[in-house]
Amino acid sequence: MENEIPSVNRVDQIHEELASLTGSRIRVRANMGRSRIVERTGTLVSAHPSLFMVEVEERRGRIARQSYQYVDVLTGSVELFDTESGEPIFDFVEEA
Repeated sequence: MENEIPSVNRVDQIHEELASLTGSRIRVRANMGRSRIVERTGTLVSAHPSLFMVEVEERRGRIARQSYQYVDVLTGSVELFDTESGEPIFDFVEEA
């Protein structure tokens, strides 16, 4: 447990990484609860101190913005993937 990274530092890592990816295309897989999982592909438009925003194109050319919290990425309820390789952008494994 000595080498455990505090959650606050990990949230900062997520924020910094996503800030560097602003303007990139990413795929978001979000667990919305009640066995409802939503997958969307869009452009990372901004990384704010506590959340990030993804712009996705919906039906009929309509643009929608979705916001997600860094904590949700840390806990695994939101997963982010590189659209080209399909690889996860973050791979946090929580030890029990």
